[in-house]
Amino acid sequence: METEIPAIFRSREAILPERFTFHSSRMRMKKVTKEELEAMDAMSLKCAQELSDAHVDVMGYACLVAIMSMGRGYHCVSEVNLHQETIANDFPTPIVTSAGALINGLKVLGAKQISIITPYMRPLTDMVVDYIENQGIKVKQSIALEIPDNLEVAAQNPMNLLKIYKQLDLIDVDVLVVSACVQMPSLEAIDLIQAECGIPVTSAAVCTTYEMMKKIGIEAKAGMGGELLNGNY
Repeated sequence: METEIPAIFRSREAILPERFTFHSSRMRMKKVTKEELEAMDAMSLKCAQELSDAHVDVMGYACLVAIMSMGRGYHCVSEVNLHQETIANDFPTPIVTSAGALINGLKVLGAKQISIITPYMRPLTDMVVDYIENQGIKVKQSIALEIPDNLEVAAQNPMNLLKIYKQLDLIDVDVLVVSACVQMPSLEAIDLIQAECGIPVTSAAVCTTYEMMKKIGIEAKAGMGGELLNGNY
């Protein structure tokens, strides 16, 4: 989130007059386990308070699986709770969770059936699949790369996704999510994969950026990373 989302906003700065600053408050996590995710989520309210002091225009909660591991539909609960913290701090701020942004982005794309790639262990990936399907979007197939270390997830080469996605059966799939995790980089590969497979390709980071732009009143096309990145607004 701290690399790909700013990269997309910076690309917009190259063609349009808006300018952006980025601020972050971190929740701690080292191993991507359900226990650590729950402990991390408990820190989110404190982070919202800290960022609210900066009077930011929108806040993005980065960890998709932390939200989804808390139970079906939890992104709605989290967004309300975080927003209440900003109200209490006298600067009401729109909230975007990457979990909610992925769901909303897929719905904007009209996705009925998708396939996904995650870096998570298989039980967490199955939890993500269940969460998405509970939101009315069928997951035909999922790949779990089963990387438990959070820093190792961030160190993945996005170009590896050009080979990994070919393990998926994309027949009758409306959208391919090449990274259902804002920690696992994918931005460089999205356009290339889309050109090869011929269906819309997106990621949690791209959907989060799109949702953040909407929240602050910036017009942006839904869809693939390239549409945001290359400025086809």
